[in-house]
Amino acid sequence: MGSQKTGTMKFPYKEVEAKWQERWITEGVHEAPELPNPDRKWYQLEMFAYPSGDIHMGHFRNYIIGDAVARQQLMLGKGLLHPFGWDAFGLPAERAAIQRKIHPAEWTEKNVGVSRRTLQKTGVSFDWEREINSSAPDYYRWTQWMFIQLFKQGLAYRKRGFVNWCPEDKTVLANEQVKDGRCERCGTEVIKKDQIQWYFKITAYADRLIDDLDQLPGWPENLKTMQREWIGRSYGAEIDFTIEDTGEKLPIFTTRPDTIFGVTFMAISPESELLERLNLEPKYAEAVKEYRKKAFARSDIERAAIGEKDGVFTGKYAINPFNGERVQLWIADYVLAGYGTGAVMAVPAHDTRDFAFAKKYGIPIKVVIHPDADTTLDFSKMDDAFTEYGSMVNSGQFDGLMGQDAIQRVTQYGEKQGFGRSKVNYKLKDWSISRQRYWGCPIPIIHCEKCGEVPVPDDQLPVLLPPVQDYLPKGRSPLADVQEYMNVTCPSCGGPAHRDPDTMDTFVCSSWYYLRYMDPHNTEAPFDKEKARRWLPIDLYIGGVTHATGHLIYFRFFHKFLQDIGWVFCPEPATRMFNHGMVMDAKGEVMSKSKGNVVSPITVMDEHGVDIARLAMFFTAPSEREVLWSDDSITGVEKFALNKIWPLAESLRGAKPNLKRYFKPEELSDFERQVYIKLNQTVKRITEDYERLQFNTTISALMELTREFDSAKVIRDEFNDYVILKIIQLAAPLMPHMCEELWEMAGHTDSVFRSEWPQFDPDAVVGDTIEIAVQINGKLRDTIRVAIDADQAAVEAAAFAGDKITRFTEGKTIVKKIFVKGRILNIVVRD
Repeated sequence: MGSQKTGTMKFPYKEVEAKWQERWITEGVHEAPELPNPDRKWYQLEMFAYPSGDIHMGHFRNYIIGDAVARQQLMLGKGLLHPFGWDAFGLPAERAAIQRKIHPAEWTEKNVGVSRRTLQKTGVSFDWEREINSSAPDYYRWTQWMFIQLFKQGLAYRKRGFVNWCPEDKTVLANEQVKDGRCERCGTEVIKKDQIQWYFKITAYADRLIDDLDQLPGWPENLKTMQREWIGRSYGAEIDFTIEDTGEKLPIFTTRPDTIFGVTFMAISPESELLERLNLEPKYAEAVKEYRKKAFARSDIERAAIGEKDGVFTGKYAINPFNGERVQLWIADYVLAGYGTGAVMAVPAHDTRDFAFAKKYGIPIKVVIHPDADTTLDFSKMDDAFTEYGSMVNSGQFDGLMGQDAIQRVTQYGEKQGFGRSKVNYKLKDWSISRQRYWGCPIPIIHCEKCGEVPVPDDQLPVLLPPVQDYLPKGRSPLADVQEYMNVTCPSCGGPAHRDPDTMDTFVCSSWYYLRYMDPHNTEAPFDKEKARRWLPIDLYIGGVTHATGHLIYFRFFHKFLQDIGWVFCPEPATRMFNHGMVMDAKGEVMSKSKGNVVSPITVMDEHGVDIARLAMFFTAPSEREVLWSDDSITGVEKFALNKIWPLAESLRGAKPNLKRYFKPEELSDFERQVYIKLNQTVKRITEDYERLQFNTTISALMELTREFDSAKVIRDEFNDYVILKIIQLAAPLMPHMCEELWEMAGHTDSVFRSEWPQFDPDAVVGDTIEIAVQINGKLRDTIRVAIDADQAAVEAAAFAGDKITRFTEGKTIVKKIFVKGRILNIVVRD
């Protein structure tokens, strides 16, 4: 068996890990209660994994952060739900399978098995009785049920339009799956393609998705800002221009109706359906055709990016309803079909992009806003547009109006005349969920010439994904070629019909998975409503910030919809969200299976043991910061665990003290009183660290406490064991196997995680001095003792009075100093 030497005892980590992982299962330590007390529950969730390969150190960090919180919550007496499962459908698993010429079902099953074994080896406190797999029929039956509920409410619909298309993966992508104009999975440049797609009407929830962010103080502000900007709510007016030849209305959205008299051209998107109805003259029609072809080959990101813009004149004109002027009608690729009405009024004098466009193509420029009543602008002398608010000029009856008053008065006039209205616009567009791939949840819709789109009846769910051999992407769903799957009878009229050939985006599967964990074996419903009432909302959700504008918007949308139809009873799925930092390789690149630069936790655990691997990851950096992983991360914490924590077993005296009691000063010797104060300060500090998920400082605090405590000194048996047992409890969520073994050695027959989390003695946390950890670039280099109320200047003076800090800063530039009163001084230096 693997073991590590220390003092007179070896730590047989492999034997201890196997022993306690088996005991946790047999004793049900991690099993969630079916119906918890809602006032004493804790729903701990980490984002589930794509089974496209074994887990790596990035996953390991995510799961052990959640595990430390979950284990402490158990000790706080909470009913714990800490589940896990597999986001098994979709592109990640399918791409990995195709690369290896293995069927996606076989590849997924294999990787789930491999990853499960790795996770179980880490000892994370998942309740494996609640494991789910999104590619299993007993799960995706309810994904299809969710789709049908949305369909019945008019929130799932099908339409033709221009979509994001990945030429490599041969499938449609949602806007949220396009990063910098490229497919987030394969990196291929995305193009536009005209295609019929299924959409979820997420825009119907846009206001609630923004407004309810204010009810989430437990979510990071940067994440909430990202969601607000992605949804992109803006207030303005919608104004109806008219196509001169046809009389067709061309509505535009603008946040600056006060510039309406300065419109000198209109620009429409290359995707606009209006182009098919303009009856362009041949010389213009050919130019428009070529321009559209070029525009479709560019991504939305490229088209909206800063830089020179181009377009083509259609030969047609539109009429400005405010002044009756004819304005040129252009196509410009910087106008996106997904924003507003897909058409914009161009005011060159007061919009930088329009100014450059007008200069390039010789389009008139008309000033209608002056900075103030005393300043006059001359467009012939302008190098750029004037885009600020100001006084309206050359605008008829509105001259002299300014700012919001001008905007309001112009909008009101348009409403009174019937060609304008107040309008709220959003960047967020409806969620495109059809995928032309095999490995996904089949869309439960039957197409009938007589009845139209008919949902599959509930008693015929799930629509099983057929086990085909030809699953390679073709640009259309491989299921379309499976006649025995496609050809069916219409559930409504009994006539011939066919299934929808597409599968759903994997983000649909992950939008509701947290609900299935509450009731994973239910065959009558996706979950029991009473269980949802008791378990929800999620108390802490942990995952990467990369999901801020994808999954984390989608699952909030699903939750709000389910609240509307009476399945859940709170407005948000998660009370608190924590974004952990990424794990980087030695070159500073994020560990990723697609990059092939991952480090497996198995290697580290086999060599050093699970608890040492956990401690190293916890200690290397604060939980929200990036970690540059290397084997050097192991050394310091391994010495601490083996030389300070494990030897506590030899110092136990069998006293079995009452851990709920507090000691009075007169009961303790001077040394004991010093240790007692340090112990209670540490309990308070570590309890706060757990709340903040700052486990690196938790370990620092334990290091300080174990240095202070010296069982070789003459202290009473009861107090000796009291301190040791408290140390074991405080360390247990971080290093569960070693601490379980120590707890048992101390004479306890039940798990340490069924013991009560230490409470600090309020009379003992106020001592005369405290120890402050001093770090250089995040690494502990010294500890100093200062007055308990010492300010930053006093702490810095004490730190630099010693040789250690001077040695590490000498000859280097101090970039900044980070001071947390009573806790830590971190000095950031560079050569």
